[in-house]
Amino acid sequence: MDPATLVIEIILLGFTVVFGVLAVEFKRLVYAAVSLALMSISIALIFFLLSAPLVGVLQLLIYAGAITILFLATISLTKGEEEE
Repeated sequence: MDPATLVIEIILLGFTVVFGVLAVEFKRLVYAAVSLALMSISIALIFFLLSAPLVGVLQLLIYAGAITILFLATISLTKGEEEE
């Protein structure tokens, strides 16, 4: 693995950790769902860097696509958040 790929992978790993922590820490559910989608996208990019394009595409389609849309639809169809 060349040094440029290693640096990009370390940056993507940092993004994944940051977006994962933000998904847990956000009080607003929409922000948490968007952070979860961004975390899934960064995981898919890591799979692409590791020469696993099928797993990367499945990660994008299933987690970043379907699961996040399901979360956002659930939030929008239910009350979603209580006013403080």
